[in-house]
Amino acid sequence: MMHLKDCTDEQLARMYIEGNNQAFDELLSRYKSKLFSFILFMTGDYETSDDIFQETFLKVIVKLREGKYKDNGKFYNWLARIAHNTVIDHFRSVGKVGLTSIEDTETGEEKIGYCDNDRETEIMREQTESFLWKCIERLPAPQKEVVYMRIRQNLQFKEIADITNVSISTSLGRMRYAVLNLRRMMTTDYIS
Repeated sequence: MMHLKDCTDEQLARMYIEGNNQAFDELLSRYKSKLFSFILFMTGDYETSDDIFQETFLKVIVKLREGKYKDNGKFYNWLARIAHNTVIDHFRSVGKVGLTSIEDTETGEEKIGYCDNDRETEIMREQTESFLWKCIERLPAPQKEVVYMRIRQNLQFKEIADITNVSISTSLGRMRYAVLNLRRMMTTDYIS
């Protein structure tokens, strides 16, 4: 007998449709963290993200039971697209035009002490990365979303296009403009 952890996403989806609730629990555990992080990045608010996360999985349950999932080997993309649409619906319902950004949760504590070359390099890398993500937060929502999915979730542009319901060219264009905007921000803001 095959354990649920050894099943593919598609097998688990089929098993859930056939009445195995534990199969759905396994799907949820596989993608809970990744999907919640994606939603939190888009909303910038933990409580809102939690509500949208739960709403997303309710929609997933309904869509699975209605047979609206096509077994194509891309369960996470399908799941992320539902989450993306749920976030957009949420912002439409509250009257916000764009997506908000995540607040900076860093403590801001200054690190004081002697640094050897390796530690100094690591601190510089951390500061640069932190600054880069602050710049990413300032990008327009569609560009920010593409950067997040590409860098943090390691999705291909085809997958990003499927999730956001745009063409691959649009996804690539958004990434191109994001990179240009980030270069400009990094050059003007970081140097000053």
